[in-house]
Amino acid sequence: MTANATHSLDFTPAVGDMSFTPLQRELLTQAHALGRDKFAGRAAQWDREASFPFANYDDLRDAGFLKLCVPTSHGGLGADYATYMMVAAEIGRFCGATALTWNMHICSTMWTGVLADGITMSEAERSEHAARRELHFQRIVNDGAIYAQPFSEGSAAAAGKAPFGTTAKKVEGGWLINGRKIFASLSGAADYYGVLCTEDKGDQHPDTRDTLYISVPATAEGFAISGEWDPLGMRGTVSRNLAFKDVFVSDAEQLMPRGVYFKGAQTWPAMFFTLAPTYLGIANAAYDFTVQYLRGEVPGEPPVKRRMYATKQIAVAQMRIQLENMRCIFVRAIQEAKPNPSKDERMRLYAAHYSVMEGANDIARLALRTCGGQSMMKHLPLERLYRDSRCGALMLPWTAELILDRMGRETLYEAGEKDA
Repeated sequence: MTANATHSLDFTPAVGDMSFTPLQRELLTQAHALGRDKFAGRAAQWDREASFPFANYDDLRDAGFLKLCVPTSHGGLGADYATYMMVAAEIGRFCGATALTWNMHICSTMWTGVLADGITMSEAERSEHAARRELHFQRIVNDGAIYAQPFSEGSAAAAGKAPFGTTAKKVEGGWLINGRKIFASLSGAADYYGVLCTEDKGDQHPDTRDTLYISVPATAEGFAISGEWDPLGMRGTVSRNLAFKDVFVSDAEQLMPRGVYFKGAQTWPAMFFTLAPTYLGIANAAYDFTVQYLRGEVPGEPPVKRRMYATKQIAVAQMRIQLENMRCIFVRAIQEAKPNPSKDERMRLYAAHYSVMEGANDIARLALRTCGGQSMMKHLPLERLYRDSRCGALMLPWTAELILDRMGRETLYEAGEKDA
């Protein structure tokens, strides 16, 4: 990564063994210790109760991790895109729900921070953005605020194929928000909800170019949370429904100026890859458990060795091969992430996302089969890892199906081409 990078860690991170900058090494060490000593032991509780990991967020706040991607000039830790992706994978190794929800919060700072710095803006837009992000950064740095990032609405909008049904209408001093979101992670836990919505211009012709990114305070009048939350996996994300009924927010709550989110989505495709590190972490966890289990080294379990069977040795080899492939393409993708990537870089990014999201469940599935019936018991983590791992390929805006569709279409058609 840099000329001064070093390998000196006493563990192998979820992204694999490679050269790290001093900051990356420090943050990975902190994340590993937090996960090992605190998050791993609590993960079963959040899953069992389908409750939010508030205790983990207290630890993240104390460690400075809520401000991980806030620039140092604003009091943050100044982590760049690749560094965040490495650290997120390490946290995902110990608690998938914590890593996945933390991603929503971090993206609120990374999109408005390092990613926004790579988006073309006019001088007026840049000035407006600089002033407004100062407010949001300081809420996090000074008050420890948590930001959510609700996307989904049950339509094609979250996939970028249609305008959002949630709307924002300009009024004096701010905006009126109306609409709803589903699968809104951190519901009831966030202090602010970074809502993607379409500007209502009163012309009955909504356009994706008019997407707005606006923060709604949890205390805003007209904002409500509803619905049950009892899913297969990722239960600790507490992703309930949000409703907005004439919710007024001030102009200062804009996280990006008008039109800038759309530019960002076109400019920075890697902004949608940030869900993947959670699942790379889960894949590592499933592999780690399998090795421990077959060696008879799972804490609290009888020290029974099962490693002598050739079928189990082969299965572990298969798991390691897939994990190494996932790590390699993941690392290449985060190293290449930048504004306006080439077509090959974009294709690798899609391939990396698909490989991680589907590969995590492949590894967890093989781990269950290899460890056998005992591993299905809920006092062990593997059945939870299996359930959590299945969720990644379903997550918008890049589900596994949408990635396949996008890769095929963008490979066979250049921009502007169509069949007669």
